[in-house]
Amino acid sequence: MKILYFDLETTGTMFWKNGIHQLAGCIEIDGIVVEKFDYNVQPYHKAQINDEALSIAGITREHLKTYEPMNLVYRKFVDMLGKYVDKFNKKDKFTLCGYNNASFDNPFLRAWFVQNGDNYFGSWFWSSSIDVMVMAHCHLMAQRPEMVDFKLKTVASKMGLQVDESKLHDGFYDIELTRGIYNLIRQSTTY
Repeated sequence: MKILYFDLETTGTMFWKNGIHQLAGCIEIDGIVVEKFDYNVQPYHKAQINDEALSIAGITREHLKTYEPMNLVYRKFVDMLGKYVDKFNKKDKFTLCGYNNASFDNPFLRAWFVQNGDNYFGSWFWSSSIDVMVMAHCHLMAQRPEMVDFKLKTVASKMGLQVDESKLHDGFYDIELTRGIYNLIRQSTTY
């Protein structure tokens, strides 16, 4: 089983208008993390940049100018993917896994591939993914009405994970929390 846990930080909330500025996560094969990644990336040159979105991640437009160009990060990313998946083998793909990734991160990642001239996103990833937020909702359904919100930090805390709020909205830290929640749910559930 090949899972690509990932989290994105973006310049806004609309994948068709905004861009990615951080791509972080890890690759897990048969339960073992084989590689971690954390890329700061200059957003697509046509991407709209929302200063409020940047402030959530604690960065500025000046930070973005110091990040690696998108095409170089893309090349590093697919080279890494190619070490673990044969994109020409229809039976060899990653399952994407993240927190609220089905409606947010996955469309951004797919758009990023297209922005890099690659229309073969599906050669790397299965069409369905694991959304840990959805799993957590099922797991915490009885407690959900009493919860303040269903943000990653709230769910992680409710699940008993220690949360360092100063690290939230760093893609790599967020994916560590996501993976922790996923593993706790899997340990408590029989599949």
